[in-house]
Amino acid sequence: MTLSDDQLERYARHIVLREIGGEGQRKLLAARLTMIGAGGIGSPAIQYLAAAGIGTLRVIDDDQVSLDNLQRQTMFGTPDVGRPKVEAAAEVVARLNPDVRFEGLACRLTADNVADMIGAADVVLDGCDNFATRLAVSDHCTAVHIPLVSAAIGQFQAQIGTFRGWHAHSPCYRCFVGDAFDAEDCDSCSELGVVGAMAGIAGSWAALEAIRAITGLGDDPAGKLHVFDGLAPGLRTIRIVKDPSCSACGRRIQSAA
Repeated sequence: MTLSDDQLERYARHIVLREIGGEGQRKLLAARLTMIGAGGIGSPAIQYLAAAGIGTLRVIDDDQVSLDNLQRQTMFGTPDVGRPKVEAAAEVVARLNPDVRFEGLACRLTADNVADMIGAADVVLDGCDNFATRLAVSDHCTAVHIPLVSAAIGQFQAQIGTFRGWHAHSPCYRCFVGDAFDAEDCDSCSELGVVGAMAGIAGSWAALEAIRAITGLGDDPAGKLHVFDGLAPGLRTIRIVKDPSCSACGRRIQSAA
């Protein structure tokens, strides 16, 4: 792929980076990324991924914009209240970058439709708000060998992790949370609250990890969970051990490739 003059100018700050360069930018422009959720995490992530020039950006969210979203979901404004999130997101992406092909799916992802919903993605970024969806996404990504970036926020905390559970010594997301006794039981922002800026931190960080997975920049973070405490503030990194009895990856161990 040859970069046009407009693309050379648009992505100049990427291209001058030794870790990305022209080759990395071409990888971004050729990449397909599936984003689960267009809410607090998806809002900044979608904008930065679009600005980065992700070639095809598929966003899955069956929700509509509500007034209480606007405290943290900065992709939307007051006139968007009541609109499907993917519809509003499509307009934002089109305004940000005509290089990006946007695919909005206003559907709820389940274990039954996860393969069709995710499609032929090079990387998946999961910013949803329930364990049932997170585990369905993780199990599928593990089975078909798609890198998974998982991001979560709550109150003053953000968690970011990248998972490649099909590798022999790398855990999947299920290794981290287990089988989730109640897959629908996940702390929500509406119940516990969240500082809006935490969504910006988590979504932007998740976008960076997706860019890392596509371009190969820096160190491989797979198997590590980064936890940012906005109240302290402070950052710590936890190494997650592969669970040999994991129902998703423990019995599918293959040599790393």
